[in-house]
Amino acid sequence: MKEEYVIVLDYLSRGYSSSYTGEPIAQSIGKENFTLLELVPREKLSLKLGQEVYIGPQERDEIKFIKGRLEYNQLTHTSQSELPQAVDEIIAKKEQRFVNFFNKAGPISIRKHSLELLPSIGKEHAKHIIEAREEKYFENFKDVSERVRLMPNPVRVIQERVIEELRGDAKYYLFTLPPKRLRER
Repeated sequence: MKEEYVIVLDYLSRGYSSSYTGEPIAQSIGKENFTLLELVPREKLSLKLGQEVYIGPQERDEIKFIKGRLEYNQLTHTSQSELPQAVDEIIAKKEQRFVNFFNKAGPISIRKHSLELLPSIGKEHAKHIIEAREEKYFENFKDVSERVRLMPNPVRVIQERVIEELRGDAKYYLFTLPPKRLRER
């Protein structure tokens, strides 16, 4: 699935300092698959951090073209610092998608459950989540927090997992697409 909307993480009006062209660049994160993208805005247009921008197949008002996909280590310091807030915003707007993960997540092997891939969730927490969802599916993040004993903040847990996946440190990818270098193997 391709991204249609992104959140701007950083805007470099003169491009990268190492660039000889000096064309403006925006680093962004996709709102559907958390894809990190490098964009070239239209001439004489300034983008703001946190701004939502359309990059889909129809006419684009702010973006001239998509330069390509970025890896985490290519992000500027500003982008890296803006990333957690942008991920939180995406998770909050798509809460039901992530609550459904808690409701439907299954095992990935005989010994490991996909819930255990979330930071701060071990075998015991996973067991409690599964028991609670068997009684009744979770309705929202608040419901997850209230019904699962000692549950860490579900939004923070998912945010940490998404950032771990974006860094390319994960063996399994639950919420993002694997980095290109891993998909080519």
